[in-house]
This record gives sequence, structure tokens and C-alpha cells, in this order.
Amino acid sequence: MKYVKASISVIPWIDSWCSSAMSKAEKENEGKQKEEEKRCLMANNRLFNSIFEYPNNTIKTSKYTIFNCLPLNLFEQFQRLANAYFLVLLLLQLIPQISSLAWYTTVIPLIVVLSITGVKDAIDDVKRHQNDKQVNNRSVLVLVNGRVKEDKWMNVQVGDIIKLKNDHPVTADVLLLSSSEPCGLTYIETADLDGETNLKVKQAISITSDMEDDLELLSAFKGEVKYELPNNKLDKFSGVLSYQGKTYLLDQDRLLLRGCIIRNTDWCYGLVIYAGPDTKLMQNSGITAFKRTHIDHLMNVLVLWVSS
Repeated sequence: MKYVKASISVIPWIDSWCSSAMSKAEKENEGKQKEEEKRCLMANNRLFNSIFEYPNNTIKTSKYTIFNCLPLNLFEQFQRLANAYFLVLLLLQLIPQISSLAWYTTVIPLIVVLSITGVKDAIDDVKRHQNDKQVNNRSVLVLVNGRVKEDKWMNVQVGDIIKLKNDHPVTADVLLLSSSEPCGLTYIETADLDGETNLKVKQAISITSDMEDDLELLSAFKGEVKYELPNNKLDKFSGVLSYQGKTYLLDQDRLLLRGCIIRNTDWCYGLVIYAGPDTKLMQNSGITAFKRTHIDHLMNVLVLWVSS
């Protein structure tokens, strides 16, 4: 009996040890997963950054192309139950034993309705294509081989260092490196992002703000940044900058988001963190959805009621 009591008293200790070991293993796995979910880039090193196949700064807000315009638009239009109802009615009219009416009495009005809606949707999408082309072809100053060269927005890549000027929009989501203001301060307007018209202040970390506009120092900057995956959270960002054997924590106060306007700052330099579809602005825009009005919903209900 003594041995039995002793073994029974040991069981709780074994259970607690096993649970603690399992919790440690789970924490280690979570830590590994978080590390794997982070992105990595190196400043001024396109060859290294190309390994990760990050998207460039091209954006696309249009829905249609030449090849999918007609089928995709018809698919969207037949999501309206009224159009689908008349299509089914047309198919039934093709059978003489079922209907005595001619098929063209239904197909002509249906084609007219589909054509008018299709032309309207095509015109709207052409405007989106034109707007995308205009934005993608805007000019930006990029630091290349120790010189500041003018390039297009769509050619900017993750890891590039760009120069932004006063009253100019921010090309991509960039890490602020230096500016013309004391202590690396930069003033931005975020009205296009959150609707606020008051200016906000961003500040570069001291190790990079000391570079100011020295092109030699900026070109020699080979900092490595590990940061979170793209997301739509405008007020959150976390990352770590490794440079010259030291690490520096990064947060949203160091980040200039695409869509912001530089104000009261002659110039500033930034390291591209997110480009194109990965920027927080595009992450919040989402896919262009097929819009339905309240009348469309009412018509769907009426069609279901009539057909039933």
C-alpha cells in the first residue's frame, strides 16, 4: 500500500511537468510561425529582394479586360433575378409545345437591357483603366547608384530609396529615413486615408536621420528590415531594422503610407516597405464589387414572388 500511495502522489507532478513542457513547445512553435510570417528586405539591394518576388508598385482597380469583359459582365448582370427570369422565359418560348408566343418578343427587350447596362459598365471601367494608367505613370525620384533619377511609380520596387518633395503624394508605403526638418521630422496630410485634415508628424530614427540628404551615405545604407506581412491596419506596424550590428524597433510613427501628402517639409527620403497591391491603401480598397441598389433587391423579391 505504501508503494501505491507513493506512485499516486507522483502522478500530479508528472501531469504538471507534461503540461508545462507542452506549453513551452506550443510557445516555441508560435514563435517560429511568427518568424516565418515576417517579411525581409535589404535597402539598395534589388538582387536580394528579388528572391522574395515582392510585387512592384503597379496598381489595378479595373475589373475587366478585353478577354473577360463580355462573359464577366453577363455573369454579373444575370445575377439580377429579373434578367435570369426573362432568360428562362426565352428558353421556354423556343419550345412550340409550351408557348405560342414568338421568341423575339422576349429576346429583343432582354438584349436592349443587357446592352445598355453593359455599355455603362464598360465606360466606368475604361475610366478606371485611365486612372490606373495615370497613377502608375506618375514620376518619382529614385536613388540609383548614388544618383537621384526620375522614374515612374510603377517601376518602384521594395527596398528602393525614394525622394519625396513638399506637396507631393507618397508613392508607396515607405520607412522614413531622413528629412529637411530637424530631428528627421516630416509632416503629412492623411485626408485621403482617414478623412482627417489636420497634419500628422512622423519621425525618422536617429541612425538614419543623420544621413540627411547625403547621397553617398544613403547609397551605402544596407540596412536589413524584418517586418509584418501586408495588412489593412492603418494605425499599426511593427518591424526591426538591423544596421551596423545594432537593431532598432520600428512602429507606425516611422512609416509614411501611400496616399498621404507631404506638407511643410522640403524633402524627405524613404525606404519602400510595401509596394503596389501590398500597400495599406490598396489592402483596404479590396476587389471592385458588383453594386446592387435597393431597387435591385426589391426586384429580386418581386420576381421570386411572381415566379412562385
